[in-house]
Amino acid sequence: MAQPQFLIIALDGGAATGKSSTSRGVAQQHNLLHVDTGTHYRALTLACLDAAVAPAPSPDLVTLLQELELGCQVREREASITLNGRAPALTELRSEEVNALVSRYAALPDVRDAVKAYQRSLADVARQKGFDGLIMDGRDIGTVIFPDADLKIFLFADERTRSERRAAEGQVDAIGDRDKADQQRKIAPLQAASDAHRVDTGDLSLEEVIAHVSRLITETRNAKEA
Repeated sequence: MAQPQFLIIALDGGAATGKSSTSRGVAQQHNLLHVDTGTHYRALTLACLDAAVAPAPSPDLVTLLQELELGCQVREREASITLNGRAPALTELRSEEVNALVSRYAALPDVRDAVKAYQRSLADVARQKGFDGLIMDGRDIGTVIFPDADLKIFLFADERTRSERRAAEGQVDAIGDRDKADQQRKIAPLQAASDAHRVDTGDLSLEEVIAHVSRLITETRNAKEA
């Protein structure tokens, strides 16, 4: 049986729109490597906080980023970032302090430059590991990281629904403030690519969103292999 064509899928959206949960679901169905780029910025935010480096351009920030070796740890279908050989714990990445500051650090050009090449290199990791594709979720995947992705999807939902989702997860996250910061930053702002499929997840269950995205992936693969 012929090997399926390798697909790169860009899945973007704001906080608590269901990006990571959806990506994990379709990764299982389509043998994709899943990359949650939000954890990359959270990991760098954590590193900056640990080193007492403020969320502003500075020589200290540049030095810290230069000293960090970004690596990848693949378990099942999940690719996790490592900093100098260590993968931060999820509880660290989702702490209230990181939630409050991640958008400010992610808006810094030096921080975004530090992860851009790393994120693009993960497509090669997926190929080397024998996956049939890569699904990467974030806020600028279809516009900056993989502008030529085989499939682009943009998830959105109203602020109230997303705030309720975060609360149900036991997390404190200022959704409105995060949106404003993500949309207004000068470098790689949150926006849908012009050719992205827009999906409103507000009134859909996770299973319904996964099914919809899964159909889009199947259609994309069938078109490429026709």
